[in-house]
Amino acid sequence: MTTVFGFPVQALLSQLLLGLVNGSFYAILSLGLAVIFGLLNVINFAHGALFMVGAVFSWMAMSYFGISYWAMLAVAPLIVGLLGVLIERLFLRWIYKLDHLYGLLLTLGLTLLIEGAFRSVYGVSGLSYDTPAALASASDLGFMVLPNYRAWVVVASLAVCFATWYAIEKTRLGAYLRAGTENPRLVEAFGVNVPLMITLTYAFGCGLAAFAGVLAAPVMQVSPLMGQNLIIVVFAVVVIGGMGSIMGAILTGLGLGVIEGLTKVFYPEASSSVVFVIMVIVLLVRPAGLFGKEK
Repeated sequence: MTTVFGFPVQALLSQLLLGLVNGSFYAILSLGLAVIFGLLNVINFAHGALFMVGAVFSWMAMSYFGISYWAMLAVAPLIVGLLGVLIERLFLRWIYKLDHLYGLLLTLGLTLLIEGAFRSVYGVSGLSYDTPAALASASDLGFMVLPNYRAWVVVASLAVCFATWYAIEKTRLGAYLRAGTENPRLVEAFGVNVPLMITLTYAFGCGLAAFAGVLAAPVMQVSPLMGQNLIIVVFAVVVIGGMGSIMGAILTGLGLGVIEGLTKVFYPEASSSVVFVIMVIVLLVRPAGLFGKEK
């Protein structure tokens, strides 16, 4: 059996792929955070709760109404996006000119309210969500048997991530969004409704979290607390990539997922902390993050 540093190649390749799956979740969640911070300058700590809401809504739709997983990939982001509109209009719009700490504390409070509401109804035990029948099988790759659903998670996440990057960085709409955050009065002079644009941007970031939640529902146990641990790692990913950097969030999320997976082979005890070790090193060497802009 071929080995690398004394470890079987099959084990390394298996963990590489599994790490890529986790990295896909990190990428799409950190992308939503990066969009909101980069364009609205708000640290959205409620992102993990909105991720959970997307997963729970998907479970509720299947359990109570028989709505399919495929429909919820579109419906859940729309519902959570509308919730994001309410949050932005009722709360966030009043704190844009204040210090970042106010936004963080506000969204942290919203997180506690949202999680508490769902916990009072469903408790903290996990709720099972069946894998869609079309993706319930697995593929033999030679070195491992890869569930088709996990492959779908990677493909769907990458497609959404790079479509979002293209829309923000390469289209006229993205140019308006970026300009609206830098000089809103100038953009309004061209007839653009900047407040509405900001609201829809926040709603879109929330929708990305919900989309990730639907993707995660068949993989993780659906629970009101499922976003708590994940969001801490995702914040570390955003910090490493550079706050507000769209491409940084995507590439760093994928890369750290792979590093985390490989760490489980070489030194399993460090797999849960390797992301934070990397964050500390990056902050010491480059405080703005790997892809962030130095001020």
